[in-house]
Amino acid sequence: MGGLFSNRYNMRYIVKLEWNPVNNELTSKSIFFGTLLGILLGAILGAGTGAISGRWDGVFTAAIIGAVSGAVTGALTGMLVVRTAGTTGGVSAGAYSGMAFGAFLGLIFGIFIPETFRQSVLALDVLILNVIFSGRFEAAILISFLLSVLATAVGAWVGGRNLKPRDVENLKAKH
Repeated sequence: MGGLFSNRYNMRYIVKLEWNPVNNELTSKSIFFGTLLGILLGAILGAGTGAISGRWDGVFTAAIIGAVSGAVTGALTGMLVVRTAGTTGGVSAGAYSGMAFGAFLGLIFGIFIPETFRQSVLALDVLILNVIFSGRFEAAILISFLLSVLATAVGAWVGGRNLKPRDVENLKAKH
């Protein structure tokens, strides 16, 4: 009778994930910094995208949407960069991790754009917006591109900030 944990022999099949306590502080700092960067860069990208509408309420709404999605993207990118780049990967590893993750997350966000939002953008009757939001696919690709740009910048910044310099003199002495 029992279950998976009733037999001591079954315990060997349970995978134990270990979290490095040194990276715990680095992870929390990177998530916080990534969130702040994401909010700032997301608001800027959102306001720039909203400026296409030619209306102040479009700029303001898009800036708020950009800040909120930037906070989520920045936090997740900061966490991912600690995992992929750590303290040795640097700017490039952070940027490429952020680029791939931002594109993926943007597609996920883009798929769930409400139809009413897309229709309200089309009601503005601006040619470029009509082209970008003519279908779900085009809107998802736009969101994917914007979040990829955002996550690339956040990943590069977080990866560069976490990079620990190497002791070159010590390496020369060993060889």
